[in-house]
Amino acid sequence: MGKMNDTSRLLAEMNDRSREVFRRVVEGYLASGDPVGSRTLTRSMTERLSAATIRNVMQDLEYMGLLDSPHVSAGRVPTQLGLRMFVDGLLEVGAVADEDRERLDATLGSNDRDVTSLLDKVGAALSGITRGASLVLAPKHEAPIRHMDFVSLAPDRALVVLVFADGHVENRVFTPPPGATPSSMREAANFLNALAGGRSLSDLRASVAQDIARRRQEIDSLASELVEQGLAVWEGQEGPTERLIVRGRGNLLDVAEAGDVDRIRRLFDDLERKRDIAEFLELTEGGEGVRIFIGSENKLFSLSGSSLVVSPYMNADRKIVGAIGVIGPTRLNYGRIVPIVDYTAQLVGRMVSDRGKG
Repeated sequence: MGKMNDTSRLLAEMNDRSREVFRRVVEGYLASGDPVGSRTLTRSMTERLSAATIRNVMQDLEYMGLLDSPHVSAGRVPTQLGLRMFVDGLLEVGAVADEDRERLDATLGSNDRDVTSLLDKVGAALSGITRGASLVLAPKHEAPIRHMDFVSLAPDRALVVLVFADGHVENRVFTPPPGATPSSMREAANFLNALAGGRSLSDLRASVAQDIARRRQEIDSLASELVEQGLAVWEGQEGPTERLIVRGRGNLLDVAEAGDVDRIRRLFDDLERKRDIAEFLELTEGGEGVRIFIGSENKLFSLSGSSLVVSPYMNADRKIVGAIGVIGPTRLNYGRIVPIVDYTAQLVGRMVSDRGKG
């Protein structure tokens, strides 16, 4: 919140002339990637001003920490604080172009019931349209549970089978507690099935620990260990309950400056290694709509100097179940990217909701 207040205060302190010079410098930089000089601005300002007057205004903006002079160039570029202020207070968001909308809508034409493969197609379309890299956090499978079972495979290996009300089945192999027997596995499964009662896995997980503690006499210690270890399999970092789909990484490498290539590669290495990507949901849970993280505002992107434009998407119950976003250089066309991410998140929300009904 501190940055937002700082930028709001700075914007309020600027007069109309300073605000216009600042806006035109940022828009010129975002369009071309090049520093914007005073002579360029003399041709586009609403008020007729000399290059010397504009230079003075740009110096003031530089003193405020909003613009910077790269190398020996006479032009200016926005700082990270300047980009933040532009995005918060001056960004003009356009409508989604018809051809972009049609390309995204076309991803719903598939009859594929697998949400993850559909999200993969959405991510590919989004990265192609924005010429950035797309991130899609696939939702956990949150359908009500119909049945759970434990199956012994070997003395030290067992299978936990989860059947959802929508027909989806997931199997996980885990190491059972020493001494587990067919009867203790049956007891563990019976306990869970009695408790499940049409709940989703996350709802079940939340209450199992309390129920085991409360009903310790009704379930022996071996079966309770089985329950805890079987559920821990889904809480663990492996498996498809929550997946980050990254498409279009080559787009970022294409636009990277020579010195940035290694930093961009490190960013993707970090994304690949990061098994728990739930923090993307945390980024977006502050409310509905698109949020923009510029450079070091998000520790995941601070090294690469990239920006993240991200939006949550919701299921039919208006519960946030995933996130979708675009990574690009800080010099993104935010006015175009923001509505595309917003539209895609709404599209994905409808898609997830529709498939959840089946």
